[in-house]
Amino acid sequence: MGWHGYLALWCAVLGTVALAGYGLSLAGMTRAQRTVRVTGRIVQVREPRHGGSRKGGISVVVSYRDPSSGQEAIVTNDGDRGEMITAAWTGREIGVHYPRGRPHAYRFTDRPQQGGRGLGLPNLALFLVYAGAVVGAAIDRGWPWALIGFCGPWAVVGACHLPGNIRDTRRRRETLASMIAVQGRVIAVLRDVRTDEEGGTSTTITPVVAFTTREGAAVTAHCTERMPDPADARGREVTVHYTPDDPAVYTLNRVAEQRSLRTDVAVNVVGLLAVASAAVAGAVML
Repeated sequence: MGWHGYLALWCAVLGTVALAGYGLSLAGMTRAQRTVRVTGRIVQVREPRHGGSRKGGISVVVSYRDPSSGQEAIVTNDGDRGEMITAAWTGREIGVHYPRGRPHAYRFTDRPQQGGRGLGLPNLALFLVYAGAVVGAAIDRGWPWALIGFCGPWAVVGACHLPGNIRDTRRRRETLASMIAVQGRVIAVLRDVRTDEEGGTSTTITPVVAFTTREGAAVTAHCTERMPDPADARGREVTVHYTPDDPAVYTLNRVAEQRSLRTDVAVNVVGLLAVASAAVAGAVML
């Protein structure tokens, strides 16, 4: 069997996977659709141990009500429990989900959210079918078809995404302008040491910041921004700018955040121009 046959087999198998996935989604039988999703509330925040690990996120106790039994459950995020909770305060709402009939297999999400339709795998399979077709066209008819087939759709996606990116940037700027400044303190510094395949080690330093909002919420959060001499930052006083509606959205350097927003829009515009130019170049070379 020649490469045309292998390509046809590739497309047939992946096409079957895509059709099966879409069929399960229409029937409401995907894993995402069979997942129970509820809103939990943090009832206790445990102070991080100085020198500990950031794995698992901030240790919290969460309360939620099981819709099938109506009973209240009180659980922790110890162990592998889904997304890391990197900002926590008593009363914060987070998402809790678990397979139907298996409440002991609960997982957390940083924010309450609606369940999806489970279309990730079929969409990926469909994309790979398209990629196979483009590769076949490029081999048979010349490499300009690869530019048209890959860069053309990305240019369309980028053109559709750019207005939304600009709107998101504008909202983010408004959010930064509305932030409230309070004093905070670094209460712990977390260290994670990773060893690569060659025996080399790398250390990740994560300061933990605690601050109290003007509304009275005592927030504990991992600081992922660059901080001078983070390894010795424990006990350091810092200025925290937070969003009144959601203290999990905060920054220690509002000027740097505003600068990064301008860079983000510029990168998106340059990327769109690059893929669109490549698609046009491929069309011209045909």
